[in-house]
Amino acid sequence: MPRPTAFLPFHAPCREASFIRRIKRFTVEAEALNGPDAGTILKAHTNNTGSMLGLLRPGSRALLSPAANPNRKLKYTLEGLELAGNMVGVNTLTPNRMLYAAWEAGAMPEVAGYTHFKKEAKVGQSRLDAFLSGDKGDLWVECKNVTLVEDDVACFPDAVTERGQKHLRELMSLAATGVRVALFFLIQRGDGQCFGPADFVDAVYGALFYEALNAGVEAWPYVAEVDATGIRLGDRLGVVAP
Repeated sequence: MPRPTAFLPFHAPCREASFIRRIKRFTVEAEALNGPDAGTILKAHTNNTGSMLGLLRPGSRALLSPAANPNRKLKYTLEGLELAGNMVGVNTLTPNRMLYAAWEAGAMPEVAGYTHFKKEAKVGQSRLDAFLSGDKGDLWVECKNVTLVEDDVACFPDAVTERGQKHLRELMSLAATGVRVALFFLIQRGDGQCFGPADFVDAVYGALFYEALNAGVEAWPYVAEVDATGIRLGDRLGVVAP
């Protein structure tokens, strides 16, 4: 029996544009490629504050989703950037939304059987992206967006992340209490064959990642398929050995 599909549709089909530059931390410029305003410079919001290593190339095809709120200052959100013919999803809110959509659709066996899903759940002095509960017990999940691939390996992070290191330590502390904990890595590009920590970017994160696996933290690397209509959950990848 085929696995159900989890799908996140965009509010409206994305506009295609040619990436120009990132002008502020949360703003990019791109040139509209079609429609009556083709050639117009569009400004779009980006919630991805990471480096987007290797993706910010002038002339690359960009996907801009129209804002659902017509009164928003920036009328578009940067959803994807093309690299070597492969569309890479850069919206960092997508992993959280996809996990919830997959739970609702019954599309991920890892979260099957949990009857309650709480977003942005507080634990200790921090918040994790999801807390699931039910007859199977409790499950804490932290979600990460993956846009970097090196030598066919999908890698996280794309910049040194003290916040990510902190999350790994928090998950290990939770695992030590006997509760189930996991990392959901959504790989928003299709050219990765497996997943591993980007220790060549953040050596501390790389070491902590494998320490976390040994401590009982689960890693769920899933591929996402990105196009102008939305984002679909693809297959789960294996994790490279340390």
